[in-house]
Amino acid sequence: MFRQFYGLREKPFDIIPNPGILYRSEKHNQALTYLRYGFSENIGFILFTGEIGTGKTTLIKYLLTELTDDVEVAVVFNTNVNAEELLRLILIELEVEGVGRDKSGNLDLLNQHLIDVYSQGRRCLLIIDEAQNLSSESLEEVRLLSNLQTDTQPLLQIILAGQPELRNIIQSPGLEQLAQRVAISYHLVPLSREEMGEYVRYRLEKAGAKNSGLFEEDALDRLHEYTGGIPRSINVLCNAAMVYGYADSLASITRDVIEQIIDDNIGIDPHRAEAVTAVPPLSAGAAADGQGEEHLKRIVHLESQVAKLVAQVNWQAGQVDGSLAQGNDKLVKSLTDLLEKERVRSERYFGRCIALFHKNRMLKRRLDEMSARETMDSIDEHEEKKRKKGFLQSLFGLFS
Repeated sequence: MFRQFYGLREKPFDIIPNPGILYRSEKHNQALTYLRYGFSENIGFILFTGEIGTGKTTLIKYLLTELTDDVEVAVVFNTNVNAEELLRLILIELEVEGVGRDKSGNLDLLNQHLIDVYSQGRRCLLIIDEAQNLSSESLEEVRLLSNLQTDTQPLLQIILAGQPELRNIIQSPGLEQLAQRVAISYHLVPLSREEMGEYVRYRLEKAGAKNSGLFEEDALDRLHEYTGGIPRSINVLCNAAMVYGYADSLASITRDVIEQIIDDNIGIDPHRAEAVTAVPPLSAGAAADGQGEEHLKRIVHLESQVAKLVAQVNWQAGQVDGSLAQGNDKLVKSLTDLLEKERVRSERYFGRCIALFHKNRMLKRRLDEMSARETMDSIDEHEEKKRKKGFLQSLFGLFS
């Protein structure tokens, strides 16, 4: 729709986490530095938090693209599980066979798998996304997994990623031992106004836009004021702005377009999100019979479940994109290998043809030489016959 109108190859503001178009702001570079350092130094626990939509999942997926084949990775995004279910999910992600319902048996399976991986000179990395949804029991189970180690280093590295409340949860009473295990911690904050402008231009250029200044500066000012610099909210509003701009045949996106989107309640204002999702006060009558409170709890619970499902769908969609990219890479490699084999085969065939050509030339030369010798022999024989005939004629003349 608007892609052709604005000369784009693809949608520039898709909300699916895509590490291929990661905008590396100073904050994102710092986060990557912390994550890379923690992983390279084989640090057991890494805590990575940030507001909803700041790009945590995209950064994690970008980190995964940098890992080599000697690293085995398990990514868990379904955190609405108990401790035993979490352990089974980890084993399934690591593709360990024989997973059952017995917790001690599953722990033995995990321990043996980690030892096997370590003996092969490889490493295991566990990433738990949306970790703020884990129960205290599940978090304690995660801590216990860090006890699986050699004398000098952990057998399993763990990255806990989640929303800001995860930091408070880990600091809560009863989880002190887990908090003490966290060696590296980084909190990703939203983009500044300048970074947001660069982010929007970067996204447009990646999508093939010839005019990276499609959004006017006052439009960007209002956009940052409304979204607070959170990339996901920026993507939602920018995408809507381009639809509005296309509908009105606008060559550029103005502040008025952004204001119209805000008035139409497109997207969620991060500054008002807490007020929108907060539980409203109960009326006296509702509180008395408890029905209103139960209904409100049910609504809040459903909203929480929907948010989790959205996060899971986004992650899985990103995983599909990553799998497709890996599949394309494998296909390109297979075709390259096939072409290389065909080239080698063609060179061998060509070499054989050249050898046969030279061999045929030598045979022809020999045949020509033999033919010439036969011709000379025939001439000599003919001359000999003439000489003998002349001698006989002379001899016959003497006797006659």
